[in-house]
Amino acid sequence: MASFESTLREVQGAGRGKNNFNGPEEVTVRRLGKRGVIARLGGYLLHFKWLLFLALIMSLASNLLSLVGPKLSGLAIDAIEPGVGKVDFSRVYYYAALMAVFFLFSSIFAYLLAILMIHISQKIIFKMREDVFDSLGKLPVSYFDTHQTGEILSKISYDIDTVNTSLSTDIIQILTSIITVVGSFAMMITISPPLILVFVFTVPLSFVITKFLTGRTRPLFRARSASIGRMNGYVEEMIAGHKTIKAYNQEKNVIQKFDMHNEEVVGAFYKADYFGTMTGPSVNFINNLSLSLITVFGAILFIKGRISLGNISSFVLYSRKFSGPINEAANIMNEFQSAFAAAERVFRLIDEPREALDIVGAKELTDVTGDVRIDDVTFGYVPEKPVLKDLNLNARPGSLTAIVGPTGAGKTTIINLLMRFYDVNEGAIYVDNNEIRTVTRDSLRQSYAMVLQDTWLFTGTVFENIAYGRENATREEVIAAAKAARVHDFIESLPDGYDTILTEEGTNISKGQKQLLTIARAMLMDTRMLILDEATSNVDTRTEIMIQQAMRNLMKDKTCFVIAHRLSTIRNADAILVVQDGKIAEQGTHSELIAQDGIYKKMYYAQYE
Repeated sequence: MASFESTLREVQGAGRGKNNFNGPEEVTVRRLGKRGVIARLGGYLLHFKWLLFLALIMSLASNLLSLVGPKLSGLAIDAIEPGVGKVDFSRVYYYAALMAVFFLFSSIFAYLLAILMIHISQKIIFKMREDVFDSLGKLPVSYFDTHQTGEILSKISYDIDTVNTSLSTDIIQILTSIITVVGSFAMMITISPPLILVFVFTVPLSFVITKFLTGRTRPLFRARSASIGRMNGYVEEMIAGHKTIKAYNQEKNVIQKFDMHNEEVVGAFYKADYFGTMTGPSVNFINNLSLSLITVFGAILFIKGRISLGNISSFVLYSRKFSGPINEAANIMNEFQSAFAAAERVFRLIDEPREALDIVGAKELTDVTGDVRIDDVTFGYVPEKPVLKDLNLNARPGSLTAIVGPTGAGKTTIINLLMRFYDVNEGAIYVDNNEIRTVTRDSLRQSYAMVLQDTWLFTGTVFENIAYGRENATREEVIAAAKAARVHDFIESLPDGYDTILTEEGTNISKGQKQLLTIARAMLMDTRMLILDEATSNVDTRTEIMIQQAMRNLMKDKTCFVIAHRLSTIRNADAILVVQDGKIAEQGTHSELIAQDGIYKKMYYAQYE
């Protein structure tokens, strides 16, 4: 007993203040910075290191074969004797043929490299999307309560696609640029070391300008990704509520607000691209300047007999190969800024603090009888503003507890705490005398069947939707649950009965029918406790009464919690809790509360006088 008391004190102490028990996984959501993003992307790349090694070999082969071309071109030009006009065509044809062969094989390797990089990038993006979706499944409910769905989808779709584009094309360009720059520089040294001095001035200048401009543009690309997320969030919200928008004739206002978001996105794109495109032309100007200097100094060396005409031609071609990748790299850096900003948003989503871990030694809830007790619970989504204060409740096994009260009184919050979607700030909740923070979340939630006011169906057959919470359910069991929920006849009227495919979120059936299907799903669950959160708000009164009667028979000896606005449907509840201002203002059976002549009686007669 002493051990249990000490554990409970530890639990209650951990639950206060920060509202985390044993803490969420220690992950700090912060700006990763360019180095952090590169390191994280590098981690994904290392998953496929052998494919990347093969890509490096292909890139070396393609670019080295291409680098031979300018040298062969110079040798062909040197087949001409200056001043004489005599041409050794056999040498010209020989070097031209070699150039064609080298360039052909270079192109083949480049093509194979592009295919391989697309394959690698798709594997990386698959893994990244998998990590994001895995992270979403482990995030607390509070994250989805405070973030727009559209913004989350923007990170999964647009941001990851931006990273994919960069990985599949820009990495090839960077590899090509590095090999070409190093190879060209080596070839130019073999041709004329003095001419290399031109790049001592131009190359550092290119790097300084590139570093300066990319440093200024990265925040702009980050702002661009954020603005797209906000616009997608707004669009998703408006599409979900389009019927209400039309009913209230708010199309013009919605369009005006969308125009504001759209203008913000356009402005963010313009600023990012405007300043980003300054890098390429600036570096290109310096490259052209280096070409002019090579031409002048090359002519001087040719006049002095220190370099041949063919070597000048080869040097010029190599200088273009040397400068070209630097210019391309400057342009690629703009795309990398966008990819880094997108990757950072994705990694920040992956790094969001996950739902608090179970305590060490947390036990599994087994053989649940359904004895639920709430002791002196205080809770607020913002701890300084409590929604529930000193709440007490005792639901005996097999009882039906109804929770009623005005909007915002804290009814749904009680359900959130029972399911441990949130942890209490003070007090404790018990199931079969087990403080729920000392048991595993999975076993706790699997002990409940739950039907929410906002129904959820997925694209699949009617059978699959009803059997969703119970693996290996037989057709007979599903039909029995559907009959109990008074939805069997409707299902049989569908084109393919239980094999009828429902569209996404069940949009090809009415809201009332959707709720009946979700109630059938809950009935099929083999649990000892049931939660109904306004579960019959979209069915008519007669159907609701029939469902309640069926549920009382089906859920015999199971503990049920019902949040209801229609007070006539809870008259037979074992206990009715009237919640007001975060506290239980009244408690008793229907007849007892009517006799008290208090809040419940006023609510009841306000509905049915």
